Formats: sequence, C-alpha cells, structure tokens
Amino acid sequence: MSQETQGAVLKTLSGEEIKLFGKWSVSEVEIRDQSLRRYISLKPVLVPHSEGRHAKHRFGKANVSIVERLANELMRPGRNAGKKMLALNIVKRAFEIIELKTGKNPVQVLVWAIENASPREETTRVIYGGILYHVSVDVSPQRRVDLALRFITEGARACSFNNPKTIEECLADEIVAAAYGDANSYALRKKEEIERIALASR
Repeated sequence: MSQETQGAVLKTLSGEEIKLFGKWSVSEVEIRDQSLRRYISLKPVLVPHSEGRHAKHRFGKANVSIVERLANELMRPGRNAGKKMLALNIVKRAFEIIELKTGKNPVQVLVWAIENASPREETTRVIYGGILYHVSVDVSPQRRVDLALRFITEGARACSFNNPKTIEECLADEIVAAAYGDANSYALRKKEEIERIALASR
C-alpha cells in the first residue's frame, strides 16, 4: 500500500486522522525489515483493544495492532492476567516517556525495537536413531515478532521487580535501548544468546 493510499485510508468520515490514544499517528511509521512487514500491523485504531476477535482465526494475530500485542504480552503472568486496561495504560504512559526521551513517534521506536530484537536463527530438537540433536533452523517472520515482543516485556518486568522504577519507565527504557542497539538491552542480549547457540549447532 502506497503512502498516499494509506493516508487516505486513515481519514475518518469527518476528515480527521485516527490517532493511537488520540495522540500518535501510525501513517508515517516505516518498517525497514521487508520480511516483518506482513506481521507488524499498523492499522489505525483509537484504542488498541480487539476483544479477542482474532483468536479463532489461524494466524489472526498478524492482523492485530502491534501496540495491542505489546499490551497482551504484559498480561502474560498470572498477576496481570485479564487486566487489559491496566496493560494499555502502562503502554500509553511508556509511549509518553519514549516521546519525551527521543522526540520521535513512539510507535516508530517500537517498530525499530522489534526489528532489532527479533532473532533470525534458533535451535530445535531432532531425535534421530534414538539420539537427540539440537539443529539450527531459520525463524519464521511471525515467530520473530512474537519473540521480540516477549523479550521486550520480559526485560521490562525483570527491570521493575524489586526496583523503585515503575513498569512504565522500565518498558520505555527497554524499547528505547532495543531500538537504538544499546548493549544494556535485555531483548538484544537474549537475541544474541539464541543466535550464538544456533551458530554453534549448525
């Protein structure tokens, strides 16, 4: 879809553009990694809450807004399970911190973080002749996005545990660190560890 067509789609009947949380436009967000373009959904939504409409469709999560998928990952442990509005508020406040820190659209920064934190190679177990081998395999684009989101939220959760820093600050720090290739990023360290193990298993 061209930029002009995308811009036209983003206009509502009243002529105003739909902005995420009423603040950030997704029309100018650019995905540099061609393989991930199909799996990072940037469709315009005011509040990223699809109410599970994708759940019964195979690969339906590829059509869910990437911001909503980040919020869904924040609900994963039992403590936050089902608290969608809490997760969305955390993401919103984290985006406000990202905008203050970088001066850029936080959705664009999130996309950069996902591109940088998604591993391209991992290992799988193969049993051959009763012996278990670890074999290096390429990672599918959808799994790359899944793993990147998981690593980003795991890093934020680990940072805020037993720490005065709030989960919003930790999530913002993790996204910015992953987007700009900071060596302190938990997500980048996990990605490098997976790729290093896969390289040794070739």
